[in-house]
Amino acid sequence: MRVTIIVLLSWLGCSLGHHGIKSDFTQLRSNNSTDSIPQLAKKLINSYKDLVIGFSNNHIILKDGSKLLWDDGIKNKSSKLLLEKPDLKDIFDQKYTVGQLKSTPATNFDPGRIRNEPFFLKMYGATEKEVRKNLTEITWCLKLVGQKITVTRINGIDKKLTQISKELDEHPELKKYLTNIGGTFTWRNISGTNRHSMHSFGMTIDINTTYSDYWQWACKCTNENAVIPYKNRIPQTIVDIFEKHGFIWGGKWYHYDTMHFEYRPELID
Repeated sequence: MRVTIIVLLSWLGCSLGHHGIKSDFTQLRSNNSTDSIPQLAKKLINSYKDLVIGFSNNHIILKDGSKLLWDDGIKNKSSKLLLEKPDLKDIFDQKYTVGQLKSTPATNFDPGRIRNEPFFLKMYGATEKEVRKNLTEITWCLKLVGQKITVTRINGIDKKLTQISKELDEHPELKKYLTNIGGTFTWRNISGTNRHSMHSFGMTIDINTTYSDYWQWACKCTNENAVIPYKNRIPQTIVDIFEKHGFIWGGKWYHYDTMHFEYRPELID
């Protein structure tokens, strides 16, 4: 009986393949596999194709064969837990909107400030030494500023920042905001936390601090629960140019950091 079933299945497979039906079933299965990937996970995959190669069983699959958990199943996380222990899905918990701010950010509304650290350590390097292997020097705003800055080559960020600086070079009225760049690569933690600053990866840039505002400067504290009046002096033109190239702006956070631009294309529609 067992031999008969095996023979029958073999014949059926050959028959389906002969009539082109088997390939149709294979394609359908492939499509179903794609459809089963959460839409937000697809955004992550499409944004970082050099690192992420797929999705399976609630995990993002990385190029080196390792996996990272997509959804830990914990609902209604506090703001503190979202910052300290986010899963990959939590990255998208708050929607980042490009363009002009229509109102000041609501309390604890910090789209993009929620970061799954293991993901970025995999992408840019888990140690300072690993990150440094991919750093390069570019000239920031050749005409207006001419300052040398150090950034990563991963995700073509050096090329993106070069293009951004070329576009900003056409706006001499913005020069004071673009001189004396506040910082790019620095391997360190965020002040008052055990979390890596995104400056550790060479994929962020702080523009001139003289005309910038930061929530910790305003409250003179590191208390995430502090009541913080919003403040910004950065022109919208600068924000628009950065966003066009996949960078989010820290001025759209309740815990604002208006000098800060960070490469996060997965958050920009």
